[in-house]
Amino acid sequence: MRSGDVGLELGSRVAAAVRAALGVEITPAEALIRPAPPDRADYQCNAAMGLAKRLGRPAREVAAAVVEHLDVSDLAEPPEVAGPGFVNFALRHDWLAARLADLVADDRLGVPPVAEPRRCAIDYGSPNVAKEMHVGHLRSAIIGDAVVRVLEFAGHDVVRHNHLGDWGTPFGMLIEHLTDEGGSAGGSIRDLDAFYRAARRKFDADPGFADRSRRRVVALQRGDEATLSLWRDLVRASERHFAEVYALLGVKLDEADHYPESFYNPFLDEVVAELEAAGLTEVSDGAVCVFPPGFTNRDGERLPLIVRKSDGGYGYAATDLATVRYWTRERKATDLLYAVGSPQAQHFRMVFATAERMGWLDDDHRAVHIGFGSVLGEDGKVLRTRAGASVKLVDLLREAVDRAADVLSRRGELPEELRGPVARAVGIGAVKYADLSGDREKDYVFAWDRMLALEGNTSVYLQYANARARSVVARAGRTGGAVSLDTPAERALAVQLVRLPAAVAVTAAEHAPHKLCTYLYETAVAFSAFYEHCPILKAPDDRTRDSRLALAHLTSRVLTLGLDLLGIEAPETL
Repeated sequence: MRSGDVGLELGSRVAAAVRAALGVEITPAEALIRPAPPDRADYQCNAAMGLAKRLGRPAREVAAAVVEHLDVSDLAEPPEVAGPGFVNFALRHDWLAARLADLVADDRLGVPPVAEPRRCAIDYGSPNVAKEMHVGHLRSAIIGDAVVRVLEFAGHDVVRHNHLGDWGTPFGMLIEHLTDEGGSAGGSIRDLDAFYRAARRKFDADPGFADRSRRRVVALQRGDEATLSLWRDLVRASERHFAEVYALLGVKLDEADHYPESFYNPFLDEVVAELEAAGLTEVSDGAVCVFPPGFTNRDGERLPLIVRKSDGGYGYAATDLATVRYWTRERKATDLLYAVGSPQAQHFRMVFATAERMGWLDDDHRAVHIGFGSVLGEDGKVLRTRAGASVKLVDLLREAVDRAADVLSRRGELPEELRGPVARAVGIGAVKYADLSGDREKDYVFAWDRMLALEGNTSVYLQYANARARSVVARAGRTGGAVSLDTPAERALAVQLVRLPAAVAVTAAEHAPHKLCTYLYETAVAFSAFYEHCPILKAPDDRTRDSRLALAHLTSRVLTLGLDLLGIEAPETL
């Protein structure tokens, strides 16, 4: 085997041995092949304990029977049974060397494209028109972008869509305020948040303005051209702001990816009509509702999904159902992915349950909520300014670049012309990596000192390891030759490098960027140990020098690719 996931190949061999030895069918995944503690082996099979319970036999006896029928001689040393029933594998030196030679020659570094590509439509970003993006929009953009990059690299057809909030009752207020301000968003809006707050104050304090605002909502919904023109002006002003933030953040979203709430507005009547025709709706307090089975409140009462309000207006549920219907029926998406905060989990479960009953989701069309927690300040509360306001995202990102520039200036090694671009790569990378490196479903604490640290699991540490590897290869003027693994540090780095396909595969399958982060950090740690213990340019002979140069060059390629899949730049020098 010279390509793909080593663990998966071992799993296939174990599954065949289990069938031969025990007459039991398991999948390669059920073989439970995992990286082993480095002082024991390279990989470990943890399946014997579960099989022992099924068969009523001692786990070590089961493991021994599996080993007796296991053929891995082409890629590993004879496996050993250890502990309560683990099976340990040590990869053969010659196999590892040959595998590394394959990686050197492979643009994809051993990561095979998926055998059956799917068409994935992913909803991420989703800011609101006429409001500046704040720190609450950070995670959707960063996580969604990483998922997009990994899925695209894996070979899936990925369609991005930014579900902008650009419709609904607040726009009557905003349009009326825009009219009072001269009728041009391009000329009157310098601060979107200030504009929104001013409109809200007038709405709350001036009954006449509130009445005019309500009439504007009706005019907007009826398609009044003058009102629509002002609404479009608001949207354009907001889109310019979104574009600025996405460019600074390095996120793959542009105007072509905008599918705002207004896009789905023409479909809402049809959605409700289809729900009614299918017999899924009930009228409750004048509103048209769907009551998906299994959803109740604390008192055991059924929870409604309100698809049309009592006043005839539509809310999020109708729009989200129209979204599912559009992307599966019209755009032929097989996978609908939503990078949206975890507080919306129940809402999405109810939407998905309703879509399944309508047949818009089925065995060939699935929907996944990629939920995530909040960004917290160091006080453990949702991150806000000292004045208690939401932190503007553009301000946070600019501060990240400024702080990175300060860190780099203290090192004093960068030429003046590189300081700006490198500060941007380091600062933005630090913000992204701090978000992506933890389990996305959990909250995380935003701490500048930790995310910009040169040691530990940070993007700066990875970027520095990569720059060090590139530097030594550049000084040598060559990328090395055949690999020989003569020391434990060389071998440990080699084993880590061949695990890239598994890291990419699990990240893509579980939409879990933190698993790729963990892999990259472990790779950087292995490289640092190799760099410390194995002289490269001062190696004892040409063969050893060329082998170590090849390992350094391959490490840089792996780190560069991995960081790119996370949306993080890898500067050539730091």
